Amino acid sequence: MSTSRTREIEILIDLVAKLPGLGPRSARRAVLHLIRKKSTLFTPLSKQMAKVAEQARECLNCGNIGTSDICELCEDQKRINGQICVVEDVSDLWAMERTSVFKGQYHVLGGTLSALDGIGPEELKIPKLIKRVDNEEVHEVILALNATLEGQTTAHYIAEQIENRVSVTSLARGVPMGGELDYLDEGTISAALNARAKI
Repeated sequence: MSTSRTREIEILIDLVAKLPGLGPRSARRAVLHLIRKKSTLFTPLSKQMAKVAEQARECLNCGNIGTSDICELCEDQKRINGQICVVEDVSDLWAMERTSVFKGQYHVLGGTLSALDGIGPEELKIPKLIKRVDNEEVHEVILALNATLEGQTTAHYIAEQIENRVSVTSLARGVPMGGELDYLDEGTISAALNARAKI
């Protein structure tokens, strides 16, 4: 441990370094910036983080993250239009929402199938999706999974499970192989959603 920093600051840097996209160097810069902007940034940020840490929870219906048991998207009666868009992660749902194109509901799987990692349908929210298809008035399931091998494998598995119950479509052009939704711009996602194809 460096003698130029206190143990508390070192612990904070180590925690910040664990965030996606940040390493030790970026974490040090971020923490130093926060300390320099203590009253205008650090204190309000820490208060908001504590509030979110206490209130944030997973939507019991779709898996989105919000501050109530049922998220605002699921509560919105205008969005109950018979369409469910299936995504891997909450970040993908938020990426879809940034486009303001999709007006239906969502279902967050929480990952993709992976035999190597021991992730099967039961480890994901696939059984819950099937229940939603059976119990809700769903006429189309849009598989907006990442264009990776695992994403496509998961999409095919889901399509096989529900193809005789509902129309199953997937995102079309605009999503490159290996691409992840959260890194795509709104125009690319919109084009892929509008040009979705039946599986």
